[in-house]
Amino acid sequence: MIGETTEYRMVVHGEQRYTVPDAIQAAPGLFVFRMPADQSLNCAARWRIGHHGGLAIAEAMRREDAFKGVEILVQSGIDWTQDTEAIQAAIKGDAVSDLTAKLSWAWCEQPGTSYMPGDVSGNGIYTDADIEATAAEFKADGYKALDVMVAMTHRVPWMGLDTEDFNEAHNRIVELSGAA
Repeated sequence: MIGETTEYRMVVHGEQRYTVPDAIQAAPGLFVFRMPADQSLNCAARWRIGHHGGLAIAEAMRREDAFKGVEILVQSGIDWTQDTEAIQAAIKGDAVSDLTAKLSWAWCEQPGTSYMPGDVSGNGIYTDADIEATAAEFKADGYKALDVMVAMTHRVPWMGLDTEDFNEAHNRIVELSGAA
């Protein structure tokens, strides 16, 4: 059922299958899910759009962008309920470039393109301890509120937060660091 949480079996490295327990069926044939913590450790874009056959279509840094990407895929007119081979036959040549360009407007990219050194699998997830540590660092550096915002947009775990969550974390960090 559209919008419900369900299990999703993604294909990893060609033939390996990995079950994601809490994917969301965002449209017929399309699922949005957060990459499991033990998968793609160097990929800061933790949200994936997957085809029902298990292959990844796109990745996004933020959950809300993945859903925007699904909207673009649905508007493409492609029947995503078809099997992988039928979809690959329907999307060839310039159609791949066109769809990739359209997805980029929603901040979605080809899977595996958002590489960062180190384990960034926690992007988009934070704790109170993360807030306190970041606030202490920014206070020591004498950051102002705008400096805090700019720095957060380029750091894990903050850059993976949806808009409202980012704003909440930013406000807490600014308050604790005295950066107002």
